[in-house]
Amino acid sequence: MALSKFLPKHITGILTVVLMTTCITFWFVVMLPFIVLRLLPVHRVQRWASGRCVAIATWWVGSNKRIYALMHGGQQATVNIRGQFKPHSSYLVISNHSAWADIVVLFDVLHGHSPFGRFFLKQQLIWVPIVGVVCWAMDFPFMKRHSRQAIAKNPALATQDLETTRRACAVYKESPATVINFLEGTRFTPAKQAKTKSPYKHLLSPKYGGLSAALNAMGEQFAGLVNVTIAYQPVQGNLTWSWLCGQQAGMHIEIEILDIPADMVAGDFGGDPAFKTAFKQWVNGLWADKDALLARLKQHQ
Repeated sequence: MALSKFLPKHITGILTVVLMTTCITFWFVVMLPFIVLRLLPVHRVQRWASGRCVAIATWWVGSNKRIYALMHGGQQATVNIRGQFKPHSSYLVISNHSAWADIVVLFDVLHGHSPFGRFFLKQQLIWVPIVGVVCWAMDFPFMKRHSRQAIAKNPALATQDLETTRRACAVYKESPATVINFLEGTRFTPAKQAKTKSPYKHLLSPKYGGLSAALNAMGEQFAGLVNVTIAYQPVQGNLTWSWLCGQQAGMHIEIEILDIPADMVAGDFGGDPAFKTAFKQWVNGLWADKDALLARLKQHQ
């Protein structure tokens, strides 16, 4: 029986945060010796230590699922999966991004289906206590996200994140991984939609370069493209807080496993204009379908 049915929502939210914080702190202590080993300049030791960190992080996700079951009654959301995950295979995940909760939601719904996920993170997050060093130890790619003004002053910065993506994906070739990319690059808000003049009603325009780099570096390793659409139940206030409080009973998550077109894998996004145009058209088609799906899901909430 979910405690959220008996407790005030704010108490539910506070208890959920306390339990999640205690959980991540416990598993961080367990992981700490392997993080220290990850610092050693010996490739084989680094790979082994990183693998142990990933295994511990997988146990952390399982512990969080038990917390959600206690506090919220298992999965808050309606989750539909179209397609079949293959055991011990790598996947590339794309998802819309509406709230900070998206990160733990994706860990939750992909747990047991695909290898532990790695996100493309903003460089600043490496300084977040516990989270930053843990993500570094597990080879999460940290992206600098340079502004257009900075790139105009120093064009070399334009390819920096692409090189980061290629280096990270080269590491993932050594063991199965789920590479997760929020193509919008930041959380969706109506203000950002208006400012960027996004042509989509429920999404920001996608960023293509990182996705193309991941496919170029590791495309043949991926068993498929996992297209995730997260539709939160509309609430007054913060979406993540409503999720922590167990107030997302009407939330929907659609997961579709797609084949990756062979001609989208090995092209040169930066140097081949024809490939760049075709790649953008492919991604824009996926994004238009996602926008339409979000519109349908929100109609039924």
